[in-house]
Amino acid sequence: MRQLDEKEIRDSFINCSKGEAGRIKLPAGFADGAVPWADIDFLGWTDPGAPQRALLVVPGGAGTGRDGAAGIVLRRPEAIKVSAMRSSMCRICLTDHASSGVGLFVAPLAGPAGRRGNTVGEYICSDLACSLYLRGKRQPKMRLVCREETLTLPERIDRAMTNLAAFTDRIAAG
Repeated sequence: MRQLDEKEIRDSFINCSKGEAGRIKLPAGFADGAVPWADIDFLGWTDPGAPQRALLVVPGGAGTGRDGAAGIVLRRPEAIKVSAMRSSMCRICLTDHASSGVGLFVAPLAGPAGRRGNTVGEYICSDLACSLYLRGKRQPKMRLVCREETLTLPERIDRAMTNLAAFTDRIAAG
C-alpha cells in the first residue's frame, strides 16, 4: 500500500462525520513511521482511545468509485469467551482462526441510511492483519484447520482486495 499521511487518512472516511474523523486516534507507531506500508494492502487498526472502534483505510477507494483511499469506521465485537475448539474464517483473507481470531465487525452505511442507524457487517480477522496473514508474517493462534493454498501470493492478495472492495461497496452504497 502507498504510504498515506494523516490528512489523507482523515479525509478518506466515508461513513462518519468530519468531526468524528478528526477525533480518531491513528494507529500506534504511525507518527514514528512504524507502519509496515510495504507489507500491507490496507490499513486496519483499533482506535486506542475507543477500543470498540476499529478502522480500515482501503487504497484507491476499493469499491467506492473514489480516486483516493476510502476509510471505514467499524464497531468491534465485545470480547467474549468462546471455546478454543471453535473455528472461524475471515471473509476478507480467508484465513482460518481458532476461538476469537475472527469477529463480526459492523459498519454504519454511508449517507442518510447510516445516519438512520442502518449497518452492514462482515467477519474479519480480529486484529485486522489480513495482509500479514496472507504473506505468512503472522500466524493464527491455535489454528485448528490447516489448508494448503494453491493460489500464488499475488492471486491471494487480489482475492482479499476483491472481498474487501465488495464490503466497502456495500457501505458506500448506503
